[in-house]
Amino acid sequence: MSDLADAEKFGRVDPDGTVYVKTADGERSVGQIPDTDPAEALDFYVKRFRSLEVEVGLLEARLTSGTLSPDEAAGSIKKERKAILAANAVGDLAGLAAKLDALTPKLDEQRAVRKAEKAKQQEKARAEKESYVAQAEKLAGGNDWRGGVNKFRDLLEKWKAVPRLDRATDDELWHRFSTARTTYTKRRKAQFSEQATKRDEAATIKRRIITEAEELSTSTDWGQTTGAFRDLMTRWKEAGAAPRAIDEKLWQTFRGLQDTFFNAKSAQLAEQDKEFASNQQLKEELLSQYEPRITPAQDLSAAKTAYRELADKWAEIGKVPRDAIRPLDQRMKALEASISDVETAQWERSNPEARARAEETADKLRDQIASYEEKAAKAEKRGDDRAATEARKAADTYRSWLEQAEAAVADFSG
Repeated sequence: MSDLADAEKFGRVDPDGTVYVKTADGERSVGQIPDTDPAEALDFYVKRFRSLEVEVGLLEARLTSGTLSPDEAAGSIKKERKAILAANAVGDLAGLAAKLDALTPKLDEQRAVRKAEKAKQQEKARAEKESYVAQAEKLAGGNDWRGGVNKFRDLLEKWKAVPRLDRATDDELWHRFSTARTTYTKRRKAQFSEQATKRDEAATIKRRIITEAEELSTSTDWGQTTGAFRDLMTRWKEAGAAPRAIDEKLWQTFRGLQDTFFNAKSAQLAEQDKEFASNQQLKEELLSQYEPRITPAQDLSAAKTAYRELADKWAEIGKVPRDAIRPLDQRMKALEASISDVETAQWERSNPEARARAEETADKLRDQIASYEEKAAKAEKRGDDRAATEARKAADTYRSWLEQAEAAVADFSG
């Protein structure tokens, strides 16, 4: 209503100041303002109607924007419609009520939209929870005993942030999730319990090894004890880890006992090396003295005599430092080998069996030569020059072989 004429269309004022609103069912008194200009009295109740229009507009806007749910809007429409029809206001009350009635189809549209949106959200929530269940069940079957706890905690927080599904589906997925977490927790406790048992067993084994090491740490049987410590180290590694709080202490104790033995061994061997240094010098001087004298290729008998003298003096001197043993032994073995090589060569030249085989070979070759010469002579008598030539060639070949055989016989004679 924009002016007084429109206001008078839906209301009037009696001379006593009573204001009426006109409806389809007739006039209805909405109030009285005595001693007031009729236009002002009518305008007062028109303003009330305009407030109702504003409220209906706000209701429509909230419904359209979705800030008000369809069910909440339906309640508000019902309440507002009742208030409009009974309102102490002047205006098109019936028209304003009809405007509210026109909102009812929008309620159905909003319900359909919200239902579809809710179905979409439920499907998304279901997919998320099924993903969390799958991850939880995978963790439950794995062996991630350290990180698994935090992963389950993260999954639970994510689960809580997802909207609930229908009760049956939500309960079924939660049961699977909870079962997986329980399974993991039980397996984890069992694993840690087993590890704790193994660590305790390892600690017991390592304490026994330490007891054995204590007995060995003062031994001076360097060779055998070194092997014994090597065996103890192998057993130590095979025992595995003891509880973290004591494992390092046990190792330090064991390592200290090893160091006690090996430090003593090193010190003793170092002292021995000092004592043996003079022996090394004496043996090197002996070698320098005898190596030029031992020349078996020139005089085997003198070389053997000189080597025996060297060996006797060598044995009297005694041990040398460890790093000098091999070089000195190699020089002695070289002298011995030179004598042995010459002896072997001489024996082979005087071997009667070998000489007999060489002489037998030479005799056979002579017989073959004589045979071919006889064949050549017979061939010439009968005039077979070709056969005679071939027989002589064969005889010449056997003569070259005979020269080699006679040279071998001569070597044995030498």
